[in-house]
Amino acid sequence: WQRGVDTYSFRPELKNQSMREKLFGKFKNAKYLLIYVGRLSAEKQIERIKPVLESIPDACLSLVGDGPYRNQLEKIFENTKTNFIGYLSGEELASAYASGDIFLFPSSTETLGLVLLEAMAAGCPVIGANKGGIPDIISDGVNGCLYDPDEKDNGEISLIEATKKILANQNKRENMRKEARKEAEKWDWNQATLQLQNYYRETLKKIDLN
Repeated sequence: WQRGVDTYSFRPELKNQSMREKLFGKFKNAKYLLIYVGRLSAEKQIERIKPVLESIPDACLSLVGDGPYRNQLEKIFENTKTNFIGYLSGEELASAYASGDIFLFPSSTETLGLVLLEAMAAGCPVIGANKGGIPDIISDGVNGCLYDPDEKDNGEISLIEATKKILANQNKRENMRKEARKEAEKWDWNQATLQLQNYYRETLKKIDLN
């Protein structure tokens, strides 16, 4: 049974300026809003985003969530445009996804991150590792970009290039928003349930034949 995402709760229409301002925090002069949503733990490899911020001075990173690695991350990202938001839920969380310019998901150990599907349902272009199940939902250059975590310096250059590629062209970024939403709709709960029903139908047919 494939994973499902709530495409009603997470939707592009929840993008709004007040949420963007909250996510920018004190870095209101920044032009681009990069977001990460999830548990702040070591295996998420969030520190890989730091070189991206250092390479794109106009970008601000908003980390939504909390976890055991937060104190270390606060030290790692000291003197960068990084805003620690803490936990959000419900419509606030959905609005945060929708209000970002890019959702960054640097972890290279995920089978398929549900947060990626939530971001895409909210119409946010995504960047994820070209590993595991992530390439199954990210079409490189269409609804987001893939980066190679095994390249030199843990994929630092690859992640920077992927981010710059999306930020460079606003029209392309808007198209990516639409394509991200389209992909997420293939993974909504309705589609997941239809898939399960089809399995039952095929099984019953085989039983009847026997």
